[in-house]
Amino acid sequence: MANLFDFQGRANRAKFWLVALGILVVELILFAAIFGGAATSGDPEQMAAAIGPLAGIVLFVFVVAATWISIAVAVKRYHDRNKSGWWVLIVFVPVIGGLWYLIECGFLRGTAGPNNYGPDPLAAT
Repeated sequence: MANLFDFQGRANRAKFWLVALGILVVELILFAAIFGGAATSGDPEQMAAAIGPLAGIVLFVFVVAATWISIAVAVKRYHDRNKSGWWVLIVFVPVIGGLWYLIECGFLRGTAGPNNYGPDPLAAT
């Protein structure tokens, strides 16, 4: 995968879903390692006690990195649809925004051939 942290270029649906799956897997592993059995108890006090200062820093860094990567890939996905990256803000529209984002980025094919944002990521190079 190309650089996950920049906002230039295009990303196809497969890259979009691979990044989402990758973040989910890392998140599950991280939460299992930090919370262990405390998360299954459902007791907020046990969960709070399980988080030490180092674990809190690790969680914060993960959340920041995962958010940045998710936004960057979403912008590239909109670029693949020949739309401005500002379309990621549609998720803030109540009720319909998240659904629109999921359908547009996760299920609709990108523009065939080159567009304003670069060459087709599915084209043979």
